[in-house]
Amino acid sequence: MIRITIESARPLLPQLAGAVEAIRRGEVVAFPTDTLYGLAVDPRSDVALDALFALKGRSADRTVALIAATVAQADEVVDLNGTARRLADRFWPGPLTLVVQARGLVAPQARSASGLVGIRVPDHPVARALAEACGHVITATSANASGRAATASPDEVAQALPDLSVLIDAGRSPGGPASTLVDAAGAEIRLLREGALPWGRVLDFLSSPS
Repeated sequence: MIRITIESARPLLPQLAGAVEAIRRGEVVAFPTDTLYGLAVDPRSDVALDALFALKGRSADRTVALIAATVAQADEVVDLNGTARRLADRFWPGPLTLVVQARGLVAPQARSASGLVGIRVPDHPVARALAEACGHVITATSANASGRAATASPDEVAQALPDLSVLIDAGRSPGGPASTLVDAAGAEIRLLREGALPWGRVLDFLSSPS
């Protein structure tokens, strides 16, 4: 495992070069988000997704959440229309994952049977910089073995997943609950998991005049 310790006083993109190269090779990289640490691979690659599932010890029959650097980057791989677009414009960057229709670039293994995928823009500079440096969205499943607790600690990530290719160590992430998960693929939005963003704030925003 290569451990990249981020120095906040230096530009981020050059520090992430090794992690980006690993992702391009189809390897798995751990990185901090605005909630917990996540695992990044290229979601367009079946080989990379296989490596991710093998590392976590989980089956490939569950969808994988994605992270984008910007709303524009998210637009490249998902369909953000109507309510999903309003929510993205209001709550991104932030801990709101929107489940929406994926475009063809996302590998089938990362999508649900109906073609849906969860995506967000995180409020963490390292996470956004990693997606920006890759030039495409990345996966953001929690950095833990399947069935074990997710963590905000890079040291705990290293202990739990010793076969990682790269660990981006930016210190402890903020921790707390995972992102709030909302199904925004249909005409009516639906709460799937309440997390760091209170559901009431989402409803209050949608009920206010546009």
